[in-house]
Amino acid sequence: MVFDPPSAEPLQVLVVEHRAPVAARLKGQLESLGHRVLGTARAGREAVAAAQRLDPNLVFVEAKLPGLDGIETTRAIVTERPVPVILIADYAGADLVRRAREAGAVAYLASMDRPRLLSAIAVALERFRELEVIGTEGSYPREAPETRRLVDRAKRMLITRLGLSEAEAFQRVLDRTHGTGRPLRETAWTIIDSEEALSGLDFTGCVELIFRVVHPTVRPTSGRARSSAGHPPTPERLDRSKEASRAI
Repeated sequence: MVFDPPSAEPLQVLVVEHRAPVAARLKGQLESLGHRVLGTARAGREAVAAAQRLDPNLVFVEAKLPGLDGIETTRAIVTERPVPVILIADYAGADLVRRAREAGAVAYLASMDRPRLLSAIAVALERFRELEVIGTEGSYPREAPETRRLVDRAKRMLITRLGLSEAEAFQRVLDRTHGTGRPLRETAWTIIDSEEALSGLDFTGCVELIFRVVHPTVRPTSGRARSSAGHPPTPERLDRSKEASRAI
């Protein structure tokens, strides 16, 4: 299985936002990007019905909807049919992000400006595809949340050490999965163990050990030489250095 990057094809979007000016601005931004807004909803239960009727492939949901709030609206929509949901929130604190994630949201949007909108859509499509892959791995659906947690942890480690994007890190995990024939869950554990082992290595000690193996007859630098190595060069030391260089 190969992880494809997010498609540039126009998306069929449902906007769930009770603030009319915000909904109108988001609709205009999406249409300027070439996407089609199938409809808008102003309340949670209306949004669930609209999602069932319109069958969008991307949904924006405001966090503070009246009645059924954005978290529960998201949960109801994705329970009926999995679809990438972007939560609209002025501020996405840790608790809100956790609850939204558990409900099925895959990204959030805090500003309607074009760069952040593009970024939110890209993240949502990438994350949703990851979830689809994770959902097809293994025989036990109950293991999917734990597999997702392990994969996210392995990705973060690869991103930190190698400077990869989220999509590139996930592709690394998939490539290793396919190369070893192991389940995705086991691959993630292997990466986590390897990265933790790397982070715990004493690189200075390893270099010294390698040096001693390669040059067993070379004595370690004396304490006097080490102590002088860190001091700035004095005129006397520079003169001796020049004489040594001329002799060489």
